[in-house]
Amino acid sequence: MNKIYPFLALILCFFLPFKSLASEKNSSSYMMNDPKSQTFQFGTKKSSSKVIGISNSLVYNSNCGYGFDFETAANVKMTSNTFSTEKPTYFSVAVPEGNYKVEVTIGSKEKVSKVTIKAESRRLMLNQFSVKKGDQVTKTFNVNIRNPKIDATSNMSLKDREKATFNWDDKLTLEFLGDVSIQSIKITPVTTIPVIYLAGDSTVTDQDVEPWASWGQFITNYFDDKVVVANYAVSGSALSSFKSSNRLKKINSLIKPGDYLFVEFAHNDEKLKGPENTAWESYSKYLVEYVETARNKGAIPVLVTPTQRRAFNPDGTLKPTHGDFPDAMRAVAKKLNVPLIDVTQMTTVLYEKWGVEASKSALVHYPANTFPGQEKALEDNTHFNSFGANEIALCVIKGIRDLDLPLKKNITAATPAYDPAKPNYISNWTVPMSVRFEIAKPDGN
Repeated sequence: MNKIYPFLALILCFFLPFKSLASEKNSSSYMMNDPKSQTFQFGTKKSSSKVIGISNSLVYNSNCGYGFDFETAANVKMTSNTFSTEKPTYFSVAVPEGNYKVEVTIGSKEKVSKVTIKAESRRLMLNQFSVKKGDQVTKTFNVNIRNPKIDATSNMSLKDREKATFNWDDKLTLEFLGDVSIQSIKITPVTTIPVIYLAGDSTVTDQDVEPWASWGQFITNYFDDKVVVANYAVSGSALSSFKSSNRLKKINSLIKPGDYLFVEFAHNDEKLKGPENTAWESYSKYLVEYVETARNKGAIPVLVTPTQRRAFNPDGTLKPTHGDFPDAMRAVAKKLNVPLIDVTQMTTVLYEKWGVEASKSALVHYPANTFPGQEKALEDNTHFNSFGANEIALCVIKGIRDLDLPLKKNITAATPAYDPAKPNYISNWTVPMSVRFEIAKPDGN
C-alpha cells in the first residue's frame, strides 16, 4: 500500500477543485514560494476560489505539498464543511524555514469537539479545547520551522537521531488528537514578532516521541500569538558541543533586537573530563559567550539553572547532583546582571513536595509492557514524561513572571499561577499521548 499511496495522492492533488493554484506548475512550488497566507478548507461542500479545498482524505505527497501525513489519512472522515477524526491524525504542509501564524477553525454541526493540537515534534499548541455542537471557534498560535542551513558555506550539524524527527523535515506538521472537527487551517508567514530561542539539552529539547518530553515543547502552550518559540536544544549537549555543532552560530544568524535567548545546561557539562572543564572555568566562560551573543544582537539573554535529577536521601530530601554548576550560573548571572530563573531550586522544592513515590510519575518510570515491545521497566530519573515536562514549563513561566520580563505580557491569561510547593499531580493530567513512541532513552543523563 505504501507504494500505491503516493501515486494516488498525486492524482488526487492534480484534480482538486481549487482555482487559486491553477496558474502554478504544482502546488508544492506554490506553497514554497508564495509569501501570502494559505488557507485549507475542508469538507465536501464546494469551496471558494480563494482557498484550497480538500474534499477527501488526501495523503501527503511532496509533489502536492500538503495532505494528511504519516499513514493517518484513513482516520479522516469528511463532512460537508469539516474533516473529523477520533484517532491521532497528522496534516502537513511544505513550507520554507521561518515563523508561521496558524489559524485553525474548529467546530461541527453534528457533535461537540474537544481538540488537542501539537505542532512538529509534539510542541503543545492547544490543550483539549472544547467547542459546542453547532459552534465554530478559530484558535491562533505560532510555529517555528527551521533547517540546518546557516549561510552559503556553513550548516548546523544534526545528530543521526535528529534527522528523522518532525522538527527537521521540510514541512509544517500539525497533530490532531481527541474528538476532532476541523473546518479550516490558515498558515501565514510572520517576520516581525519576537522569537524565544532555547539553547539546552535533553531536558529542554522537543522530544520527538513518547514517553519522553521536555519543558521546551510544553511552554509553547502558555504564550499568546504575539511571540514564537524556536527550540534549538538537543539531547546530550553541553555548552561546548552546542557551540561546536554550530547551533549557537545558527541562532546568532537569526536573532534580532527584542528576541530572547534562554540558556539551560549542566547535565552533560558536568561529565566532561579535563582540568579546564569545571563549573568555574569552561562552563562559566561559555555562559558569558552565550550572554554576549544575545546582547550583541540586541536580544535579551536569560539563564536557567538545570532541572534536578530525581535522587533522594533516606530522609526524603533531594540530593544535589549538579555540584557547583548551579552556583556558577548564578554567579555569572549576578556578575553580568543577567535575568536568572532558578529551576534547580524550584525542582528541589517540587520533588521534595511530591516525595519519593509521587515524583516517579513526572519522569519516565513505566512498568514493563506499558508500550509495545517494552519488555523491561523504564526507570529514568532525569528525563520527563509529558506531565513532568509541563510542570517544569510552569516553573519557567513562574520565573518569567517573578523577573517581570517584558515577555510576561505574552503569557496567556488562562495560564495559572504556579507554586512548586503546591504542584499538580498526574491524577489530574489528561492531555492525550501521541501514538509515536520509542523505548530507547534520549542522549544524556
